[in-house]
Formats: sequence, C-alpha cells, structure tokens
Amino acid sequence: MNYKMTGYIIGKMLGVEGVLLLIPMAVGLLYKEPTAVWFLAGTALLILCYLIWGRKAPENTTIYAKEGLIIVATAWIFWSAFGALPFFLSGAIPNYIDAFFETVSGFTTTGSTILTEIEHLPKGILFWRSLTHWIGGMGVLVFVMVLTSLDEKNSMHLMRAEVPGPEADKLVPKARSTARLLYSMYFVLTAAEIIFLLFGGMDLFDSVTHAFSTAGTGGFSGYNASVAHFDSVYIDSVITVFMILFGINFNLYFFIVLKNMMGVLKNEELRYYLGIIAAAAVIIAINIRPMYETLGKAFRYAVFQVASVITTTGFVTADFNQWPEVSKCVLLMLMVIGACAGSTGGGIKVSRFLILLKSIKREMKLMLHPKAVTIVKVNGKRIREETMRGVYVYFIAYVLILIGSVFLVSFDNFDFETTFTAVLTTLNNVGPGLGLVGAVENFAKFSGFSKIVMCIDMLVGRLEIFPFLMLFLPTLWSKKF
Repeated sequence: MNYKMTGYIIGKMLGVEGVLLLIPMAVGLLYKEPTAVWFLAGTALLILCYLIWGRKAPENTTIYAKEGLIIVATAWIFWSAFGALPFFLSGAIPNYIDAFFETVSGFTTTGSTILTEIEHLPKGILFWRSLTHWIGGMGVLVFVMVLTSLDEKNSMHLMRAEVPGPEADKLVPKARSTARLLYSMYFVLTAAEIIFLLFGGMDLFDSVTHAFSTAGTGGFSGYNASVAHFDSVYIDSVITVFMILFGINFNLYFFIVLKNMMGVLKNEELRYYLGIIAAAAVIIAINIRPMYETLGKAFRYAVFQVASVITTTGFVTADFNQWPEVSKCVLLMLMVIGACAGSTGGGIKVSRFLILLKSIKREMKLMLHPKAVTIVKVNGKRIREETMRGVYVYFIAYVLILIGSVFLVSFDNFDFETTFTAVLTTLNNVGPGLGLVGAVENFAKFSGFSKIVMCIDMLVGRLEIFPFLMLFLPTLWSKKF
C-alpha cells in the first residue's frame, strides 16, 4: 500500500476543489451577495490541504488497483465533506449533516434534497449546488485528470474504479486522454443544451444550472417546483431529449465521432434502453390519461418522468405520487434499472440486466441440454465468465445493502412506501421517491442517523458498491497486501 502516493493524489484533488469554489464565489459576487465570502474560506482551507499533502510527489509514484479503490472512495468522501462548507458556513443549510447530505447528493448526482425553500437561496449557493452535479456526473477523478497531470502511467486504476458499468472500456490507451475525450463530448452536449434552453426563454443563470443538472443526471433545480416551474412544452421537450442523451453510453458518442454508425445502431444496450423508455412512456400515458385533458398532455408528462427516472435525473413536471399504482410501479422499476453503462446516469444499468436476462436464458437451455456449449453474447461479443460473475455478485451485494439500509432507516418509523423508496432512490442516485419523499417532497424529515445511512447509500450507488465497501476490508490497508 503506497500511502504517500495515495495522500499526494488526494491532496492534489482537494487543491482542485479549492480552486473550483472560486467559480460560485464569482457568481455570488456578480449578484452582490455577502455569502460569497464563505466560498473563499473553503478555498483557503482546501489550498492548505494541498500545500501539506499534494504539492510534492513522493519518490515512489506507483499505484495499483488497491490504491485506486482507496483513492476513489476517499476522494468522494473528502470532496463532499469540504464541498459542504459553503452551505454550512453561509447559513444556507445551518446543520452540517444536512449540508453534507446535500453535497453528497450533488456530487453523486442523486438530487435528493433536504431544502424546503430553494428559491430563497443565494445565486452563488444555487450555482455551486448545480455545479456539483456537472462535476460528479463524469466523476471527480475524471474531472481532476482533465485539469491536472495525475500519474498517467497508473491512472487507469482510478478510471476503472470510478467509471460506471460492468466493464470500463478504454476509449484510448491513456487514462488522461480518455478523460479529456469524455469531457470534450460532455462539454459539447452541455453547451448545446444551454443554447436550446436560452431559445426557450430561460435566462442565462437558469439555463446553465439546469443544463448542469441535466448533464450530470442529477436534477437539482433552483425552484421548489423543479422544471414544472416553467410550465413550458418546449423546455420540457428539450430537457427530456438531453436527459435521454446523457443516459447513453459515452462510448457511442465516440463511435459517432469516428463515423462508426453501425457500432451505434448494433448496440444492444442502446436498443433496450430506448425500447424501455418508449414502452414505459406509452404504458404510463395510457394509465394517467383520465387525469389530463388530452392524451398528448398525458404523454408529455409521462415521457418526461420516464426519462427523468430511468436516467436517474430526478427533475419533475408533475406530482407522480398522485398517479395510479400502475404508473408508480413502472417508475419504481425504472429507478432500479437505471441508464446505460458509461453514462452519467445511476441505477443498476441496462447492460447488467441484459447480461442477467441472457444468463437466465442460458441456464434454461442447459437444463434441457446439459452437455450443450452455450455462451452469453452482447453486441456480438462473448461476455467473459468473470464479468458475468461480477454481475451476479453485484446484484447480491445490491440487494443486501438495500435490505440493510431499509432496516436502519425504518427506525425513523415512517410508512414502508416512504422508507423503502427513500433508500431505493438514494442507492440508485435517482432523487425523488414515493410517499413522504415524493416528487414535491424532500428528505428534511429524516433523522441525522438516517441521512448518514442514505449518504452512504448514495456513495455506494455512485461508485457501484465495491470501491466504497473495500474501505472496510482490513487487508486493503496493509502495506504487504
């Protein structure tokens, strides 16, 4: 275990976060807000951490998978802990646990909130809140790789621990080049959404913050009513399209850049992802039709919420807590499924469900023909047995964490619908749930203990379980291991 190199990388990352806090500070100063000074206090503290741990690289700069896992997991915790300071010090969120919850929700792109009066917050605070989504969407390590020269020789270990999906495919050989390529596409899509929203009548501040939240598939809005505040078919349509786009595997955008359209069209995960969205939108639109004047209006709200939930963005345009049970059941299933691997979306991922379904089909064939040679293929490529084993173990760990977290949160004594969906939505990085954490509700009512449990769930869900759980493995910290 290379403790010095681990501390160096984390120290360097904290320095980057310190510089990053100057952006919302500038926004606050632009709007002449006195709370802007608290961002400078956070910057000073983070720069001090950088000077202590991240200024000079140690002699031994080699890191392996274990260091990568520790760096990724601890970096997300530290970024959230320090990122909560502006909320807490400015008085926007007086309770530090609440501020930590809001920041973890931001960086993990969950979008669950404890805030009850969002519109009264200073612009600088609102900007920082949405910016955490944009950074966390692609990953804090990936973001730092774009800006700094982390150890390029070994930094792929960091990418593998942070990029979501059953397999972290490398677009190009070097991790830093991969990170820059990903962020180039990420930036272009974000800029495109900002422009489209401006054409829809949004002001620049709202366009930027909502585009950040869409890109990170997080769902923080500057309004208590979320996107419903604008009551615009055009804005709903733009955000719906971009939520779906950001839920697609970014490898496919790389194929488009290379003009490999066949690689995109033949992608099974993409076809299943779009098929699930279409089917769910139709089912819900028909189910909620009696609640709206026309089928078109019902479809407008249905497709928005389907896109918002499956991509784990969490924006709302309707109180789906009031929808019929069939519609709520469909949304609940979408929360679990999530978006594509390699996207900014959360959830279990469509690719894992695809592998699981094909594995079940293979087992059924083996029951009929025990000696038959059967393999699981996705996109025409054979799925390795270790990948399939990883999917099975992931599902088992996911269910166990879900059950354990529901048990712990149940001590707050809320109804089962509220307790279960509160855990489910945080573990899958969705945002709103059902019951008392529905579309127009928040998480302020939970105890500090339950909020910490759900913070852990958000981090576990964003880091795909194992990088975070590995922190509790004693042998990982051994110098000899």
